[in-house]
Amino acid sequence: MISYKYITKIIGVMMAAAVMFCFWMMAFSQEAVETLGGVREPMAYESALFDTDQVIQIDIQMTEEKWEEMLENAMAEEYYPCDVLVNDRKIYNVGIRPKGNTSLSSIAQNPDSDRYSLKLEFDHYVDGQTCFGLDKLILNNNYADPTNMKEAVIYDMYQYLGADASLYNYAEISVNGEYWGVYLALEAVEESFLLRNYGTEEGALYKPDGMNMGGGNGNGGHGGESPRPGGKGDADGKGWPQRKDENGAQDVAEAGKVQESETGASSDGEMPDFADGGEFDFADVEGMKPPDMRELPGGDPSMGGENGANLNYTDDDIDSYSDIWEGEITDTGKADHSRVVTALKQISEGMELEKYLDVDNILKYMAVHAFSVNMDSLSGNMAHNYYLYEYNGMLNVLPWDYNLSFGGMNQGRESGADGVINDAVDTPFEGTAFFDALLENEEYLARYHEYLRELSQAYVLDGRFETVYTRIRNRISKLVETDPTALYSYEAYEAAAKMLYQAVMLRAESVKGQIDGTIPATDEGQRADPSLLVDASEIDISIMGAMDVG
Repeated sequence: MISYKYITKIIGVMMAAAVMFCFWMMAFSQEAVETLGGVREPMAYESALFDTDQVIQIDIQMTEEKWEEMLENAMAEEYYPCDVLVNDRKIYNVGIRPKGNTSLSSIAQNPDSDRYSLKLEFDHYVDGQTCFGLDKLILNNNYADPTNMKEAVIYDMYQYLGADASLYNYAEISVNGEYWGVYLALEAVEESFLLRNYGTEEGALYKPDGMNMGGGNGNGGHGGESPRPGGKGDADGKGWPQRKDENGAQDVAEAGKVQESETGASSDGEMPDFADGGEFDFADVEGMKPPDMRELPGGDPSMGGENGANLNYTDDDIDSYSDIWEGEITDTGKADHSRVVTALKQISEGMELEKYLDVDNILKYMAVHAFSVNMDSLSGNMAHNYYLYEYNGMLNVLPWDYNLSFGGMNQGRESGADGVINDAVDTPFEGTAFFDALLENEEYLARYHEYLRELSQAYVLDGRFETVYTRIRNRISKLVETDPTALYSYEAYEAAAKMLYQAVMLRAESVKGQIDGTIPATDEGQRADPSLLVDASEIDISIMGAMDVG
């Protein structure tokens, strides 16, 4: 038996060690975070807002005059003050503004809808103000997604793999107590996100955008004024809040097609007059398809990424990567930029990847991103819709914007649904060479395949996806049916949601076959023997929604 005096000494040593550890943690907090592999801070909003068993209740409270002014000037993306009731918590003097790229401009040109995506910035007018610890909340309008659930499914996949990604939930939005619509709520990738995921706000965060789609806010958003004289919210009753007709539905084409008023296509299928700002979904015009951006003259993988947004290393000149720096979220300087360029150079040469890449998280990102077939990103030749995080010279890629996944930008591919369902997992990124070193390394390729196997087998085929899918349908179906600003009819939603279920199941079958070796896993291999591909003849991609081309 240990004597009392020895026990006292042991306790004393342990206490001294604990005190020394605390001093070490305080003095070398950043080194501690790195040494311990990152310290994730628990945040109250994780359960208060993003418990997917319960839809968030959000009531936006502002004068009708200011609400209408904001909608009429949506393209300016200017903040307006409002009060917000989130579940049972009232938050005063919150900043609100419309947001988006194509979704913003398309709604701005649509005379029959004010359903903008929105951003709530709780600390815009009051420094340090949050909602259960969250600084900013994104409310997506489900543009080009009649399923209302593509993004939710993808973000759930990221959570399943434990990747660094935004939390998600659905939100029932009201304006001054009157139901406005059901939106997808996302944790913004900003200060609270960094604190939750990394336990520090000392890293540098960027949102590169090489598409030059306008705006000047550094976040890839549009600037400029609304092209519609007088805006919306006139005497037609479409603006405050927009209501459905006496039958509870807006005018829409048949299930699976977008509204004629949204697309600009006439009822006889003729082309709209683009001079009047019309736009249309090619899927609504028989025999018409939008061009495949990858097959256009000059449509090489670097399209839109010449200034660094495609993450390809070009040279050591910091100015060659201006699209990254202009998208800064945190304050950065030349020293930060130099670390990014150094990392890009080393990655391009396949050197010390563990030092310059958060390898495991990026492999998870690659797996979910490849599964989702989202061409509105680095998977295609769109050098945008992701975040770049740098800490101590190590780069990380964070996901964003998945409403066009599962073929939403794939209408022009000659292979159609077959090309979406069987999209090659070993050649998933056409717009960048950034991931090549990982794909060419046997160890990392095997780990990437293992994450794809988890998604295809454990997540989809073994039942997690069906559970998530059923939960989402149970949460939002009634809200979609009564949604006064819905971009699609309830019938279109039902058809699209059912089609999405089939598409995800077949995608999982193909991905599993590619990993097992029964289906070619490269574009070249699939072209050589298409007979081995999963049959996707029952899948109609257009029913799930597509980006309008105008």
